[in-house]
Amino acid sequence: MPEPKKPGPKKEAAPPAEEDEGRDELPEDEPVPGEEPQPAQITGLFVERPQSATAIKGKDITFVAKVDSSTLLRKPVMKWLKGKWMDLGSKAGKHLKFKETYDRNTKIYTYEMTIVKVVDGDAGGYRCEVTAKDKCDSCTFDITVEGTLQYRKGDAGEDAGDLDFSGLLKKRERKKEEPTEPEVDVWEILKNAKPCDYEKIAFQYGITDLRGMLKRLKMMRKVEPKKSDAFIRKLEPAYSVEKGKKIVMSVELTDDNAQVKWLKNGQEIKPSAKYLFESIGGIRKLIINRSTLSDDAAYECVVGEEKCFTEVFVQEPPVTITKLLDDIHVVVGERVEFEVEVSEEGANVIWMKDGVELSRDGKYRFKKDGKKHWLIINEASKEDIGTYCVCTNGGQSKAELEVEDKELEVLQSIADLTVKAAEQAVFKCEVSDEKVTGRWFKDGVEVIPGKRIKMTHIGRVHKLTIDDVKPEDAGDYTFVPDGYALSLSAKLNFLEIKIDYVPRQDPPKIHLDTTGSMVSKNTIIVVAGNKLRLDVEITGEPAPTVCWRKGPIELSSAEGRVRVESRKNLSSFVIEGAERGDEGLYCITVTNPAGEDKADLNIRVVDVPDAPENVRCTGVGEDTASMLWDPPKFDGGAPIKGYLMERKKKGSSRWTKLNFDIYESTVYEAKKMIEGVFYEMRVFAVNGIGVSQPSATSKPFMPIAPTSEPTRLVVDDVTDNTCALKWLPPDRVGAGGVDGYIIEYCLEGGSEWVQANEVPVEKNMYRVRGLQVGEKYLFRVSAVNIAGRSPPAEIKQGVTIREITERPKIRLPRQLRTKFIKKVGEKVNLVIPFQGKPRPVVNWFKDGTPLDSSLANVRNSEVDSILFIRQATREHSGEYTLSVHIENMEDKATIEIQIVEKPGPPVAVTVTDVWGFNAALEWKPPKDNGNCDITGYTVQKADMKAKEWFTVYEHNRRPSCTVSDLVMGNEYTFRIFSENICGLSDDAGASKNTAVIAKTGLHYKPQPFKERDMSSSPKFITPLVDRSVVAGYNTAISCAVRGYPRPKIIWMKNKMIIGADPKFLMQNNQGVLTLNIRKPSLFDGGQYICKAVNELGEDQVECRLEKSIRKSTSCPL
Repeated sequence: MPEPKKPGPKKEAAPPAEEDEGRDELPEDEPVPGEEPQPAQITGLFVERPQSATAIKGKDITFVAKVDSSTLLRKPVMKWLKGKWMDLGSKAGKHLKFKETYDRNTKIYTYEMTIVKVVDGDAGGYRCEVTAKDKCDSCTFDITVEGTLQYRKGDAGEDAGDLDFSGLLKKRERKKEEPTEPEVDVWEILKNAKPCDYEKIAFQYGITDLRGMLKRLKMMRKVEPKKSDAFIRKLEPAYSVEKGKKIVMSVELTDDNAQVKWLKNGQEIKPSAKYLFESIGGIRKLIINRSTLSDDAAYECVVGEEKCFTEVFVQEPPVTITKLLDDIHVVVGERVEFEVEVSEEGANVIWMKDGVELSRDGKYRFKKDGKKHWLIINEASKEDIGTYCVCTNGGQSKAELEVEDKELEVLQSIADLTVKAAEQAVFKCEVSDEKVTGRWFKDGVEVIPGKRIKMTHIGRVHKLTIDDVKPEDAGDYTFVPDGYALSLSAKLNFLEIKIDYVPRQDPPKIHLDTTGSMVSKNTIIVVAGNKLRLDVEITGEPAPTVCWRKGPIELSSAEGRVRVESRKNLSSFVIEGAERGDEGLYCITVTNPAGEDKADLNIRVVDVPDAPENVRCTGVGEDTASMLWDPPKFDGGAPIKGYLMERKKKGSSRWTKLNFDIYESTVYEAKKMIEGVFYEMRVFAVNGIGVSQPSATSKPFMPIAPTSEPTRLVVDDVTDNTCALKWLPPDRVGAGGVDGYIIEYCLEGGSEWVQANEVPVEKNMYRVRGLQVGEKYLFRVSAVNIAGRSPPAEIKQGVTIREITERPKIRLPRQLRTKFIKKVGEKVNLVIPFQGKPRPVVNWFKDGTPLDSSLANVRNSEVDSILFIRQATREHSGEYTLSVHIENMEDKATIEIQIVEKPGPPVAVTVTDVWGFNAALEWKPPKDNGNCDITGYTVQKADMKAKEWFTVYEHNRRPSCTVSDLVMGNEYTFRIFSENICGLSDDAGASKNTAVIAKTGLHYKPQPFKERDMSSSPKFITPLVDRSVVAGYNTAISCAVRGYPRPKIIWMKNKMIIGADPKFLMQNNQGVLTLNIRKPSLFDGGQYICKAVNELGEDQVECRLEKSIRKSTSCPL
């Protein structure tokens, strides 16, 4: 790769990598023409600036800039610009590549910009700009693009020299055009690739719909060449184009004058500015300008009954990195977050460490939000040191991660001790990390704990305690933390004093240590559940007697939760697991013969607060809820700092935190909830000690919004003191539904609205009463649900209250305009609507006389009248008249009601004549016809021997009949049932006499039996039917055939026999033939033939199966 040529007086200016023959070099002390001399000294942030250069067309060129970051607090940001404003960072790809490296030793960032295969358009002025927090620097450089010149020797002979101008004049070579990079056909790459590489190819070429790509690739592989009468050249199986570019699809037809139709996903395409149709001879073209993702679809070209198909795949532009990674420096155990921003939302990126792709596991976590992507390492370790890289299909960015060991800080070192015999020596130190363990050494030998020697580790404090010190305990003691190159040392000096015994007496004295947990004089605070040990030093000679009291109660127990431990010159008051009841004033009294001393101690026990109380929901919105609670009764002895809230769905056991920072108020508005879902909530109180237990769960509440206003509010009716309103439900109801409606009214010009109904009404109508005649009123209606009232729907034009007269009119239902027939015992319920204003007076009449209330029940309303009979009898039959009248206006309607039942039996049934095998019967109609006409008779016969009845005639209309086909030698009796619209009579009329069929000399000669020949050639009795089905759904075609012997069935597709293909299932059930096709594709369409063959002949039927395209609904990756 050539380095850029540096102008100016420097002798190190590098020429291009390839020099043309016969080209003279420029003098060293002259600048390159067209370039401005650069200053010799470098100032600002740049250590090395990119220089102007001349590039050779078709070759690569690299520009380098170096920045010193030793004085910078943050990583500098580098921008490469062309002209004044064009940012080249967004153009990174195959033509422009950027690289960034960092040297830890020199703290210098190196930035490289490489132009691959320089073209004429790369010529011009460039600028690189580096910015830090409060510093900025920039520099400019130019690029000149030149083509390569080649000279060839002619045929002038050897004396022509190096430059043969005669040869040049004879023939001039044409400048060869620069070969363009062939377009990449993604489908060809996919066809030849392994299935395991599909996802990698899709990521490289920006394919987001991976499922759709695999489906189309599968369909392309199944395409079989088929000869077509209409097409010389069909559409390609698929077209691939980049987003925003033009698509050209073309076919060649056999008929130059044929008309074509272009379809997209089954819908015909109309010519427009986006879709252009071209016709040149037999060539037909469809041109799509400025392709978008919506053009990614299936296309058809239809000529007559023939079609050809193709798929268009639109590739998205490469995803570039707009915000690069930053180097990160952390210590062991800290959280690491690498952040990068790309040019497209939802794009896929690959994270790598030291060239190895990272996967989702317990250590690494990936996060994506819009254009931003994060790589998160929760607890960094030394193993995480390395170079991390994020890759897209349009670029990459790298950053370094440095992890250092965490330094251990010594908060309190151990000190030298000088103790006497039998005293206690305590070495104590405190470090910054609670988890650090360590070992104690004496004179280089590890100390082993025993009865006198104890080692403790509580939090950050490490102690070595030596009881009853002896001379051999003196020496150098060292504490060494595990895992750290650190040691703390101190010396123990043993003091041996020999004193002659001189008896003396000193008054007792209590020495209180006011440091530690004492917040004020003689007041000690202890956290509930913790251990309190109060060591009080006591002096006096002889040794004083110690007494501890809490109020009047003396504490003398040496064991238990609250106890007193006594040693020489030391009295310890111990409380194991402090409780609230341990609070109070304690008194220590020491006495000896020389005197007495007292001291009062006030012990306060602080604890986490009680749980908040009475958590309740005070209001809800569409996705919000207002919560309120009472503070805890007991604050734990420390002020309440705030509250933590949690919520969960009703029935779930998973609680979700609503806040991570302490919330101070007792009123909270919960957000981002789902409307129509029940939630429960609980609250924790927080003080300086910790977090309380959760409160009792609130009652379930549902976030819900009020409905929209009711629609189409109109006035339905107006009287002298009422007004009837009607409306339709709100357009937007929501999950809470509508509990009812509130109706309000006010005088026109007034501002005081009066609620007409106390309880919300559920119906979509209401009559407002108690209005004044002659006044104008305004009305409004609001919907009500659990969230409250909706905005009101108003009638803005005043309604005048006045009497309206309307002529009475009965709206008789259509079924009552003819005779109304009911059976005995059934109920009669007639609803007859009417109209008229004011309310009409309603009267009922039966057969011209007023209706008896004991005969039928009547209920009247303002708009209808109901006639009700619980159990109808025949006496309810007759003409009913309904009369409605208003003052001198009247309207009437007449209804004829007929109550019917089963008829009685026929009478006088007689056998009037017998001849041969026949008998003639006659009878008379029944005396009771059931209050309706007789519709017929049912005649039955019985042999006197068997006494079994057989029906001879049904629905016989005449009162006579002839019974034939009687058996010779038998005696018959007959019975007859009457029939009306209710059915047959319960009883039958029996014949008074019988019919005897006498025997005669008859002889029966049967015809000889001749077996019929059932053989026949196959014949289809039900043909196949043409069908059009949707691709991807199971289908079946059926037909029926007969023939004997049983014919052999052959199924064919496009005149090719269908063999044992698992896609086709052939069934034959009693001559019904079915061909089942499992999930047919576009290529399963065509002509299907069913042929039946036996030894007597053959027959066949055929049909055509058309497939329609179903649009893909696959989700993007």
